[in-house]
Amino acid sequence: MIHDHLFIIFLIFAGAALVSTLALFARQSLLVTYILVGMLLGPSGLGLVADPELITDMSEVGIIFLLFLLGTNLPPQKLLHLFRQTTVVAGISSLVFTAIGFGLALAFGFSPVESLLIGASMMFSSTIIGLKLLPTTVLHHQHTGEIIISILLLQDLIAILILMLLPAHGTDSGLSMELLRLFVSLIGVVTFAWLFERFILVKLIRRFDQIREYIFLMAIAWCLSMAELASLVGLSAEIGAFIAGVMLATSPLALFIGESLKPLRDFFLIIFFVALGASFDLGIIQQVLLPATILAVLMLVGKPFVFRWLLVRSGEEAPRSMEIGVRLGQISEFSLFVAMLALQLAVIGERAAYVIQVSTLLSFIASSWFIVQRYPTPIATSAKLRRD
Repeated sequence: MIHDHLFIIFLIFAGAALVSTLALFARQSLLVTYILVGMLLGPSGLGLVADPELITDMSEVGIIFLLFLLGTNLPPQKLLHLFRQTTVVAGISSLVFTAIGFGLALAFGFSPVESLLIGASMMFSSTIIGLKLLPTTVLHHQHTGEIIISILLLQDLIAILILMLLPAHGTDSGLSMELLRLFVSLIGVVTFAWLFERFILVKLIRRFDQIREYIFLMAIAWCLSMAELASLVGLSAEIGAFIAGVMLATSPLALFIGESLKPLRDFFLIIFFVALGASFDLGIIQQVLLPATILAVLMLVGKPFVFRWLLVRSGEEAPRSMEIGVRLGQISEFSLFVAMLALQLAVIGERAAYVIQVSTLLSFIASSWFIVQRYPTPIATSAKLRRD
């Protein structure tokens, strides 16, 4: 088993390095190359990674670190302010995108429940693409990054709510009980995190803050411990990691923690995108290509203008609003999670699940390519646009 994992990691990073080199010469997005490497290595390609689930579990750690580092940049007071500012934007845009997806799915003959799930999957933008393609200076210090973060967080909370409520589908009292359990669990995790950080964690950090290796280890342990606690009480590991980050946001070491964990985050995120490509069944494309392509195009074209219109009406400048819309103009990895869980629970059929997956993948490829070509990003192929 160790050999299997080592060989798979070798294939992932050797393949990604080779294809990325070619992509940079061709001025293409690195995120796209990671997905293509996964397709090439997966069962539908060369079959070198016969079971994509071997790397899917590892790849989820990257999302956990991403949400944790996001939280370290958002003190609770700032987080509440951002939510007040963008709740209307996130709410109205989510309804618009859901309605578009719902209507198109009905037109292609999907059932009302399947159409609703397809529509709901369209409301989310990719946290990974939205944040990974933001320069660090924009992410930490500029208003553009703050708006993007707050919209993504609100969308992620909605996505997590859907993921938690799907198992209650078809039961009489399941929805109300699940909502109550969600609320109680969330309050419990936040309370525990606040008490532990205030009375134990912060004192340990202050006591040994000169030993950087210790701070690095404590940050990882705190992140993963809160992720595991959240999972145990029925929340997602990602929301637990985010809560852990928010609790550390007021610490003077938050910036050091963020910089220290970035390479670790990127390591697992590369695995995430390769796993995404490897899990894709190329044989089903013909069955869902038309509705998936239309959905992807509608989101890629519609999201930037819907976000621009809503943000301008809320008082933002038009150029900034358009950039935010473009950076949020794809479908989300959470849409993939919704599709997979709904399929496992028999809430939707295989064809509906693959419509969501194919449209998401197409939007990933097109959106990340366009952003890298047009706006400053850490992985821009142009030296003029490259910002770390």
